[in-house]
Amino acid sequence: MNLSAITVSFPLDEETFEELQNLCKVAEIDGHVYHQVMNLPVARNYDMRGFYVLVYDDEKNDLVGAGTAIDLMGLNTYEWSILVAPMYRQLGIGSAVYNVLKDGMAARGSEGELALAIEGSHFGEEFLQKLGYLYSFSESTLEVKAEVLEQQGPVTLRPFMQKDTEALVTIFSEAFGDIREESLELIDFNTTTEGLIMWTAEVGDEVVGTVTTRKEGEVEWITAFAVAPNKQGQGIGTQILNLVKDYAIRQGEKTILLDVEIENAGALRVYEKAGFMKSTQIDYYIYIK
Repeated sequence: MNLSAITVSFPLDEETFEELQNLCKVAEIDGHVYHQVMNLPVARNYDMRGFYVLVYDDEKNDLVGAGTAIDLMGLNTYEWSILVAPMYRQLGIGSAVYNVLKDGMAARGSEGELALAIEGSHFGEEFLQKLGYLYSFSESTLEVKAEVLEQQGPVTLRPFMQKDTEALVTIFSEAFGDIREESLELIDFNTTTEGLIMWTAEVGDEVVGTVTTRKEGEVEWITAFAVAPNKQGQGIGTQILNLVKDYAIRQGEKTILLDVEIENAGALRVYEKAGFMKSTQIDYYIYIK
């Protein structure tokens, strides 16, 4: 058996994208869906900082293993994951891909990393533990159908304007514990990255929250969702999410997705109240050796 490996940066060409789709489909035999953890929704995005390591069986001309690393927030912190076709998992392909990924992240100036594994993927968990990674936290991906808003509440959504900066810095600081510089970096990223729309939520003339959306095909992703702490418990978060559902369906999307840490009970209650349900869970690991 002859194996070869190449490294390619985002965005992927159509042929390579289809090869990765097929690899994810082949791997579904173990009961998991890998498209999200392998970054396929953003693999053809020119504005995402990331790359793939691809391993081929040259005799069959098949993609049999892949690793991907992505700097989602533009902060030189990479999230990475590896997928190997079930029939090739005892050949050391995962370890080889891992070494190339580590070199690639270092060459790109990575200042931090998180390894990802799908909940219940025992092969992934054991692999990461052998490499010296320790479980840190989990995020669930929640989903809900886009739908027309039947009843308008007092909350309105409009695109972010510079005059909102100080109000949103305060909200991010109180909601997430971010320092001022982190909040400003988040605002800058969400307002300058193509494909992202940062929204300001208001009641009257008062800024009460924010949310950022990102379109991926027929899916609208939600990130950076926050409600001013002194406005929580008043249904404002649910109204913001309902407004996003209304916006999404009018843009032609069918589904809303978001990620939330499973220990964030307060946020989970808000999302569940807005109709969101768990679809998958990703476990995050940190390097400890």
